[in-house]
Amino acid sequence: MLNALIGFGGILFLLFFAWLISDNKRTINWHAIGWGLALQAFFALFVFVFPVGTKVFLFLNDVVLKVLDCAMAGTKFVFGRLALGPGMVDESGQTSLGFIMAFQAFPTIVFFAALVGLLYYFGIMQFIIKLFSIVFTKLMRISGAESLYTASSIFVGIESATTIRPLVKKMTRSELCTILTAGLATVSSSMYAVYIMILKDKFPTIAGHLISASILSAPAAIFMSKLICPETGQPETLGTTITPSYEKENNAFEAIINGANVGVKLIVGIVSLLLAFLGIVALVDKILVFVGHPLNSLMGTHIDWTLKGLMGYLTYPFTIAMGIPFSEAFPIAKIIGSRTIVTEVTAFQSLSELMSSGVAISPKTIIISTYALTGFAHVASLAIFVGGIGALAPERLKDLSQVGFRALIAATLACFLTATIAGIFCQGNTILLG
Repeated sequence: MLNALIGFGGILFLLFFAWLISDNKRTINWHAIGWGLALQAFFALFVFVFPVGTKVFLFLNDVVLKVLDCAMAGTKFVFGRLALGPGMVDESGQTSLGFIMAFQAFPTIVFFAALVGLLYYFGIMQFIIKLFSIVFTKLMRISGAESLYTASSIFVGIESATTIRPLVKKMTRSELCTILTAGLATVSSSMYAVYIMILKDKFPTIAGHLISASILSAPAAIFMSKLICPETGQPETLGTTITPSYEKENNAFEAIINGANVGVKLIVGIVSLLLAFLGIVALVDKILVFVGHPLNSLMGTHIDWTLKGLMGYLTYPFTIAMGIPFSEAFPIAKIIGSRTIVTEVTAFQSLSELMSSGVAISPKTIIISTYALTGFAHVASLAIFVGGIGALAPERLKDLSQVGFRALIAATLACFLTATIAGIFCQGNTILLG
């Protein structure tokens, strides 16, 4: 009961913080906020409490893991022993060299991107996206364009912008903030493979939780955006259902090729971002520690002057609000806070290292942390989304840039709220804590 009360207090804290920084408190769409919370609560109840929901969750977890095993066939053929995950042994008796992200996690992105392309070709993805879109439009009373983009973001990344290509130039400032927030608060299915490869040995049900987190964060992204950047205009597609804009390939083989090419581009983008940002962060850390060490000596303090440490101090109150115990909060706060700067891939890697370090971290804390990290809410992705959506409507690039930082805050708060909801409803469910 106490944990639930802390969780509900955390929800109020996050909503109040978003309200405080709202740029127009008088026009907030409270209907969207109420229905968004209701949708989150309903889905969390279905997954964590109802037996049938738990069975569906575990079924999806097993399906994704089996699909990932299929993806490993091509990776093993190309990279041989380097593709073997920790503890794996191939047919010839060769053992794994340990976890190597470049050879085990990243190549599976190509497979998942090709699979998504195939699902689009057969119309399966469009059908699922449209169902989610209808729910968001009708229940939350928002525009069809932002509903469609948000629904698409549950499954794909920046490619979601193509579903509303003709509408971007006509969208209001609030709609632009919402689509940016939705893109940053969710993750593409192609990236699931990376996170699963990082955590599956220590967290067997990680695949199901990633799917759950992305779905839960979709309505949270909408109402957090509407809190921080409320609608003041008149959206052209308000209350109407929009059909996804999609150029179908000539055949299934072409869909696979195009999907695989998208996956390759995604890998190149991720690698370049990691190389650039991790290098810059290391440089900034050296400067901060050089300046901060004498200050610690002078003031007799033990402040962690690294970017990860400073972001941990900033994120600490939100970590407590999410329901993480005080005894476990600071190392988790550092990981969650670092996501804003060094991407969620590095943050998941840090979480995996923390779980392997012997530090006492409860299963529930791991779940809350996973939900908080499942999103593209970091500076690098903000640049990608602003640039990618702006390319579809160059005349709106200035507006996208102006609401970008607010969207990043809204997306971060949406992920935190999703983690808080998960923490409330996963009480004592040992199956899903596994």
